[in-house]
Amino acid sequence: MLEIKNLYKTFNAGTVNEKKALNGVNLTLEDGDFVTVIGGNGAGKSTLLNMVAGVYTPDEGSIVIDGIDITHLPEHKRAKYLGRVFQDPSMGTASDMWIEENMALSARRGKKRGLRWAISRKEREEYREKLTQLGLGLENRLTTKVGLLSGGQRQALTLLMATQKTPKLLLLDEHTAALDPKTAATVLELSDKFIAEGKLTALMVTHNMNDAIVHGNRLIMMNDGQIILDIKGEEKKNLTVEYLLETFSKISGTQFANDRALLSK
Repeated sequence: MLEIKNLYKTFNAGTVNEKKALNGVNLTLEDGDFVTVIGGNGAGKSTLLNMVAGVYTPDEGSIVIDGIDITHLPEHKRAKYLGRVFQDPSMGTASDMWIEENMALSARRGKKRGLRWAISRKEREEYREKLTQLGLGLENRLTTKVGLLSGGQRQALTLLMATQKTPKLLLLDEHTAALDPKTAATVLELSDKFIAEGKLTALMVTHNMNDAIVHGNRLIMMNDGQIILDIKGEEKKNLTVEYLLETFSKISGTQFANDRALLSK
């Protein structure tokens, strides 16, 4: 479902601020894979997701989704293949629009736009039914402006919208980092539910090592723009945070540098 070959990206090349963000990354995700991505500060995790999303253009390499080469496809054109939830809850929704209007925008993504905008009764009932899955009471607040929701409610809504059209690939970019622990656990539980029910292929960047171990069927660790560890299946189920830290030190020759990850272990 996702094939990344020899991906390179350097920012500010030839200057004192040069940073090699990706250094020959190769990664293949099979249909239905749920891969968690962990790494130290500046390891290249978010750059990798942004490269897949089309925010950055690679210096070298290719990105193929479901057999379609999207390497040089503009961000707005590859959006129809992707669902994405950002770290900031405010980035996935329109604050000044109602909940049902946000869901209508998501549902109609990729379709030809006409003069019609009104939300039909049938669509409204569909949105209400989908919102019920969140267990947050939002199904009774369809005409509430999204900007009035809490961060957790907004992130749950963004997750629902991102999976509404069954994307070929779901990108979760530290999507619980800005939430309190209880709300983060709820959003992660919903993520597992939507990914399993929709049989989605997903790539989740997280700063929380324990979350990276518990969720998904595969874990990759990055350092200095490269994948240094790739664990799946039964081996992943037996992982511990201590083992990951020890393995990281052995492979990279350095200590793991991510304060949030260490605090959350």
